[in-house]
Amino acid sequence: MSASNKPDDSTNPMEVLTEGMKKDDVHLRLISIRKLSSIALILGAERTRSEMLPFIKQILLDADMVILSVAEQLGNFTSLVGGPEFANLLLPPLEFLATVKDDAVRYQAAQSLRIVVAKHSAQDMEIYVVPMLQRLASDVFFTSRTSACCFFSICYPRVTPPVKAKLRTDFRKLCLDESPVVRGKAASELGEFAKVIETEFVRLDVIPDFLMLAQDDTDTVRSIMVKTCISLAQVLLPEEVTLLVWPTLRDYSRDTCWRVRLMLAQNLVDLQKAVSPIMSLVELLSIFQTLLKDTDAGVRIGAAVKIKHFCGNLDKANQVPILVNCFMPFIQNLVSDTSAEVKATMALVVLALSQLMGSTLTMEKLMPLLHILVKDTCPEVRLDVISNLNWLDDVIGIQQLSVSLLPVIIELAEDSSWQVRLAVIDYMPNLAAVMGQEFFDQKLRCLCMGWLTDRVYAVREAGVINMRKLILKFGASWATKSIIPLIMTMSCNDIYLYRMTCLFCVNELAMFCGMDTTTNIMLPTVLLLSEDPIANVRFNVAKTLKKIFPFLEASVMDAKVKPALDKLRADEDVDVQNFAADAIAALPAA
Repeated sequence: MSASNKPDDSTNPMEVLTEGMKKDDVHLRLISIRKLSSIALILGAERTRSEMLPFIKQILLDADMVILSVAEQLGNFTSLVGGPEFANLLLPPLEFLATVKDDAVRYQAAQSLRIVVAKHSAQDMEIYVVPMLQRLASDVFFTSRTSACCFFSICYPRVTPPVKAKLRTDFRKLCLDESPVVRGKAASELGEFAKVIETEFVRLDVIPDFLMLAQDDTDTVRSIMVKTCISLAQVLLPEEVTLLVWPTLRDYSRDTCWRVRLMLAQNLVDLQKAVSPIMSLVELLSIFQTLLKDTDAGVRIGAAVKIKHFCGNLDKANQVPILVNCFMPFIQNLVSDTSAEVKATMALVVLALSQLMGSTLTMEKLMPLLHILVKDTCPEVRLDVISNLNWLDDVIGIQQLSVSLLPVIIELAEDSSWQVRLAVIDYMPNLAAVMGQEFFDQKLRCLCMGWLTDRVYAVREAGVINMRKLILKFGASWATKSIIPLIMTMSCNDIYLYRMTCLFCVNELAMFCGMDTTTNIMLPTVLLLSEDPIANVRFNVAKTLKKIFPFLEASVMDAKVKPALDKLRADEDVDVQNFAADAIAALPAA
């Protein structure tokens, strides 16, 4: 700690903390309480034990935000109170916080307790921790019993056999608890508990608990049990997984509650990693297929997004055959799903699968599906395809991709959804580079010009940027002949917004087109617009002239540019006057 940050020797840190906690404003008290760790470091271990811990016990009824901060900090207090031999002093305040109504405080207290409990010696575990656990587990309030579930797996390995037997009994009671919240928490901890229990007791105690919770009447508990199945699959023998876990998972794939089925869909890949490869192919594949045709769109989506990862985890020899033979029929159905959300998801899934299938199969199996999706009536589906076409570049090459999808891309360039048009604009420079300059001039130039007069500003703006990218690919000479004259004709458009777009193009393109083009082709159009009846156009002329100063020949500055700016400075519109004055001030010195 630097000298400037050290407290004055006469200052008692505890007095400062106490005064801070007397303030009426909760946020001010929170600021004070967040300094607990720093103050404990200043006080030293002995004073922290004798002064700070009693103070902490007095403030445990404060606002939830305050005690949440206390719960969070106490998890790192073991070293501040003198090490593991004094860790038991942290249990009372954390035990209290683990019983409160607020979920966030209770959760944080339980997490901090796990840290503190792990620091106890084996002897202190039985003297201090186990009694605390049993108090929580037998408390009349479900909040306490919920917190108790968190500590069994930490305590169990470090206590004597008689205490272990009592812990197994206590955990069984929590699995049978009348509160579904407690049963749910017990279910979530069952897998971790099974990892530390002796093998014979896994079969005697854990498996009966598992079977009971797996059939729980509450769908929340059953949902939690999906992840417990993953943990148990890592502990049980393969034949036990076959007899116990798979029947449960098959039941869950047809559960009456969509939340249970969704949880299963979202954890398919984790289940795959937890079991043997043979089980993945035989049992899990069947469950996977059931979920892909689920009645709930969310479940279908949850399963579909796992296809690539599932197949990618298989051995190389099985990846493509399983994908083509076992999943493609379901993918084809989902591409034409009744749900727009499902189809939008499938756009991303199909594109991602190309990385597994390779060039030939992508063209044969996936491109027909992309043609269906890119013509879908839902704009979100079309957008997801066109926005992510670059995923296919490395698989089939942009040349082949462009040729295959070119008619569709041209059609989407005028799509009713402006977001889709925007996505096509983003793809256009690469497409133009692949197809070549001659093809662009014949087939694509009119599309690009059309974007400059789009009714949506974001599309017009993107169209201007697109022109810049095209010039960088085809060169300034091409732009002078093929693009710039067309852009300059926009200065005569009846709609003033499009006349402004003409100016925006000049701003963006002048530096890439060279001094000759800027002076002889662009400047006359800009000067013509300085007489425009719309003030917004005129002040944009002033802004444009200022920006293109460096790209104009010196001979026109005094002869044409400065007189135009002088006239704009005398304009009747104040904004035009200001922008003109700003441009005049920036004129290069003669």
